[in-house]
Amino acid sequence: MEIGLIGLGKMGFNLALNMAEKGHRVVAYNRSPEKTKKAEAQGITGAYTLPELAAKLAPPRVVWLMLPAGAPVDEILTALVPFLAAQDTVIDGGNSHYHDSLRRAQELQAKGINFVDAGTSGGTAGARHGACLMIGADDEIFAHLEPLFKEISVPGGYLHTGPPGSGHFVKMIHNGIEYGMLQAIGEGLEILARGPFALNLTEIARVWSHGSVIRGWLMELTARALAKDPHLEKIKGIVHSSGEGLWAVETALALGVPAPVTAAALFMRYRSEQEDSFAGKVVAALRHEFGGHEVVNTGIRD
Repeated sequence: MEIGLIGLGKMGFNLALNMAEKGHRVVAYNRSPEKTKKAEAQGITGAYTLPELAAKLAPPRVVWLMLPAGAPVDEILTALVPFLAAQDTVIDGGNSHYHDSLRRAQELQAKGINFVDAGTSGGTAGARHGACLMIGADDEIFAHLEPLFKEISVPGGYLHTGPPGSGHFVKMIHNGIEYGMLQAIGEGLEILARGPFALNLTEIARVWSHGSVIRGWLMELTARALAKDPHLEKIKGIVHSSGEGLWAVETALALGVPAPVTAAALFMRYRSEQEDSFAGKVVAALRHEFGGHEVVNTGIRD
């Protein structure tokens, strides 16, 4: 199969290599030409403009987007669609909001262009060696593309979730769950680190990866990270919110579903970005006022 791939970031570049390794002809475009040249060195066919990408694909074309959510996807679609034709297919493999995917599907279908949303999980290693895909698509389009999805996924690692929009909906909730799991691991290890014993956290994470109830890939990654930096002294505890956790909490509120773990994990990401918080200052000042509790001074004098 021929696939046009737009976006050669860490995920997109590895996905291109994955597809090419499985025998597919990949025509890749990236906004910065350096990454396109890097892909060409790996046997990928390069395109340096969107018209060139469309021209190098035989119709009906399949174009896979691996772009940041939001405006970048709309901007590329606006520039790309004039060079596509009816029966072509656009696959959005990024982390777009499912409402955007529903809108884009409607807009493209009005032009006779098929739209597929493929929520992609597994990180960069998964993109390279076998992803986990949650795919929203019309039945006949999914049937046509299923061999591609199967070949670039781990065994059992792809699912036709339903119509366009459903793939990104499922991926959004997947990422909300991920927020909670990461936060639980982080909190547990901090309790261990502050506890009364001189514990080897690397070895604890390793043994938890073998047979424990909380074993899994995230625990394996915990052990790997601690093996590199046992006290994590080389990094700051700043964890940015990439959007999907917020969307998951907003969706839970809209549906009336209690999701306190996901919400708390989201708020902790916001807290991690603050050197200090005004809310914390207020609480400290109030405790000092009503109970005489000690406060930590900044050293600033009147």
